[in-house]
Amino acid sequence: MEIPSSANRSQVSPRGLWLPLITPFRDGALDETSLRRLIRHYGTLGLDGLVLAGTTGESLTLDEDETQRLVEVSADELARQGYRLPLYLGLSGSNTRKLAKRLHRLADWPIAGYLIACPYYSRPSQAGLIAHFRVLADSSRHPILIYNIPYRTGVNIGNEAMLQLAERANIVGAKDCCADPAQSAELIRRRPPGFSVLTGEDAFYHAALTAGADGAILASAHVETASFIAIRDAFARGDEPAAGAAWRSLTDLVPLLFAEPNPAAIKYWLWRTGLIDSGELRLPMTPVSAALAARLDGAIDRMKSAA
Repeated sequence: MEIPSSANRSQVSPRGLWLPLITPFRDGALDETSLRRLIRHYGTLGLDGLVLAGTTGESLTLDEDETQRLVEVSADELARQGYRLPLYLGLSGSNTRKLAKRLHRLADWPIAGYLIACPYYSRPSQAGLIAHFRVLADSSRHPILIYNIPYRTGVNIGNEAMLQLAERANIVGAKDCCADPAQSAELIRRRPPGFSVLTGEDAFYHAALTAGADGAILASAHVETASFIAIRDAFARGDEPAAGAAWRSLTDLVPLLFAEPNPAAIKYWLWRTGLIDSGELRLPMTPVSAALAARLDGAIDRMKSAA
């Protein structure tokens, strides 16, 4: 994909509901059988895109060969099924030069763009963040979505810096997890045409769309995906009562899936419902506790009874 011009950036900007797909493991290895099953399942539901190797995908535990295989298998299964679902690849790092070199190596991978987190731990200045992402934009053949999540990285990219970066044609939006509603609202109000703001805060999905966000990237949408999509669709047609009703149906589910560190609960749910063959995680992530497993089992049984 060529870097978009300012005029056509809106054509490639992520919008709607995206799923940061879990990475299934079995016996310490990538579980390609389960991965293909996940692609077939989520490819039919009306999502707007998938993010591979994000935080929910346990990206920090994947080596580059595994990441490449994750992308190849996902893209192959989408093609086999005839699904036109774009794939974004999650990337992170605090070494600008190393990350830029990696972007060059990934140029021919079958992906539509990148979700790139702010540098973690090093806590650069706003000027450093701007310079970092400018170098990455210059090094990328694909669109970039900036992932601002200061409670994980230790640094918050402010709106003035974000808007300067939005001037780059191939920086097409932000996954917003700044945890400051005022900052998020200002970014939504001031964003330029074609620059998407997607919330990554599952608990604020409805509120973010109410405030004018362009969509969301939500781990909890692995479960009851149709209800999350119903909220997106209700907002699109201006039906606030329907959006509110669909959101109220999810208010107990979302905190349950985040009761312990993500993605343990989601993997347990997907394993119990037969979408993956193992709920295995990689250290330092650990399986759900017995207490949470019992709560998840109860929720699964209630949903089966209501179906």
